[in-house]
Amino acid sequence: MSTFDILLLGSGGREHALGRALAADPEVGHLHIAPGNPGLSPLGTRHAIDPADPDAVVALARELGVDLVVIGPENPLVAGVADALHAAGIDCFGPTRAAAVLEGSKAFAKEIMAAAGVPTADARVCDTLEQAIAAIDEFGPTYVIKNDGLAAGKGVVVTDDRDAAIAHAKSCGKVVIESFLDGPEVSLFVICDGERGIPLLPAQDFKRVGDGDAGPNTGGMGAYAPLPWAPEGLVAEVMERVVAPTLTEMRRRGTPFTGLLYVGLALTSRSGTQVVEFNVRFGDPETQAVLALLKTPLAGVLRAAARGELDTIGELEWDSRSAVVVVEAATGYPGVPRTGGLIKLPADDAHAWTLQAGTAEVDGQLVSAAGRVLGMVGIGDDLEAARTHAYARLAELDFADGFHRSDIGIPH
Repeated sequence: MSTFDILLLGSGGREHALGRALAADPEVGHLHIAPGNPGLSPLGTRHAIDPADPDAVVALARELGVDLVVIGPENPLVAGVADALHAAGIDCFGPTRAAAVLEGSKAFAKEIMAAAGVPTADARVCDTLEQAIAAIDEFGPTYVIKNDGLAAGKGVVVTDDRDAAIAHAKSCGKVVIESFLDGPEVSLFVICDGERGIPLLPAQDFKRVGDGDAGPNTGGMGAYAPLPWAPEGLVAEVMERVVAPTLTEMRRRGTPFTGLLYVGLALTSRSGTQVVEFNVRFGDPETQAVLALLKTPLAGVLRAAARGELDTIGELEWDSRSAVVVVEAATGYPGVPRTGGLIKLPADDAHAWTLQAGTAEVDGQLVSAAGRVLGMVGIGDDLEAARTHAYARLAELDFADGFHRSDIGIPH
């Protein structure tokens, strides 16, 4: 079997999960990561560059002679790293800057959904505070206010408090005000090659910081997959009603979408399946649970997508078990986190392992370096068994400055 080399961009828990999957793939010769985190060091060679600097990424990819660049986070995509790689003739898994506007602008995503006939919440795009207040009063509670631009997963406020809704709108500038969608939320990742899409397992994440969905939104406090309660045919419905028309509309505009399309869904009581939002990269932390169950080697699928050749890939093969990831965050998150706390990790085994997100090495010791610090992945024959393994391993973690939710993996 011939092998190929990969450069993975990013440094979080998503990248640790991707790196773990790519390093285990027999098709991968050497894995390079830029910049990565300490957890990725055993999986490949780390390089200290800015992953959102197109020139630096192209120079490194050329120097290393890699065959594929996989872009993890959103900032390099919006910065045009994929465009620079394409211009240099280097295969890249990740959308162009123009296609990445699907995540970079909530207003643009709404425009695409309207043109493609995708079911989604009624919305108003507001450029002034006066417009935002009018839309807030038009829709009434529950209020949904979304920062139009990138906000690291924390730009959305859902509240019954009108004053809080107006305050968030004021802090954002341009906002999208939407009607509220009730019902459980589902995350579906779709690997796309510009024309086709291959879905991964649906997952559910937990956005609010506290048990019982209390407190402010975060980048995600945990997730699980698959969803035993999801209606039969959900994935097929989303592929037909959402993904296919969206890919068609993006092609029609001359900005075909190649990469990972994240479809955030609400299974509403009144109007069925509705799109909450699009993202243009693997979602974090859902990726950590979903990839734990993927049996098909990942690297070849991503390379086929980058080359427009997903028609050569059959259906993906999945582990029949369940996976849960629980995020260990630093005290103060999602506000100002306490960093620099010493971390001593429990040992990994086949039932549970730690993925590093916001970590660093200082004087040979592992310390916290961001708000979301670790993801503890548990896998088991069913959801309860996976939860048990994840929380049992968390109980062995030595990290005085950390906290986590106790209800991850309980459907909500």
